[in-house]
Amino acid sequence: MPDSIEQAKRALRADLRERRQTVSAHGREVAEAGVKEQLDALVDRLGARSISCFLSTTTEPGTHAFVAGAVARGIRVLLPITREDGLLDWSVATPDAEIAEGLFGLPEPVGDVLGPMAVDDVDLLVVPAAAVDRSGMRLGWGRGYFDKTLGSIEKCPPVYAVIFDSEFVDDVPRDVHDQPVSGIVTPTRTVTLDRSHA
Repeated sequence: MPDSIEQAKRALRADLRERRQTVSAHGREVAEAGVKEQLDALVDRLGARSISCFLSTTTEPGTHAFVAGAVARGIRVLLPITREDGLLDWSVATPDAEIAEGLFGLPEPVGDVLGPMAVDDVDLLVVPAAAVDRSGMRLGWGRGYFDKTLGSIEKCPPVYAVIFDSEFVDDVPRDVHDQPVSGIVTPTRTVTLDRSHA
């Protein structure tokens, strides 16, 4: 059974990855502006003063403008740094932070490194996803970093996945280690999900 789940995940990820490649440069700019507007409103609604947020790759809905704006507003933003052991370290975003290519070619901050527990006291987690279904189940990109992080936080704050509108789907394949999210943020809307059914 797990093999068929993994095959379904791989097929869906490949399809989503291909679709993301077709978004135009203008479409990416519009998406990043929309994501910033939605995340700014979410941070304000939650009264979040300390958050974590991933740095988007070129094919993901952009988060860089949001991170820069949040830092300028005095919000503490932790950025993830991938480790060989499958865990995430964190670094505090600064206005002039240098960004380099980390493991798997992901954009990551260059700066003081905080351990995996640094994220335990944030008010909001903003995570990447390939897709999220209506029950709040998140399909990641297959490396398990965020599932491990979400599964290890004792009192998990709200978790929102950033995706394109078309990636909010009826159902995603799920495995026992997969972690649900509290909601999604797309370039056009924020949806809070009821995780009690997940």
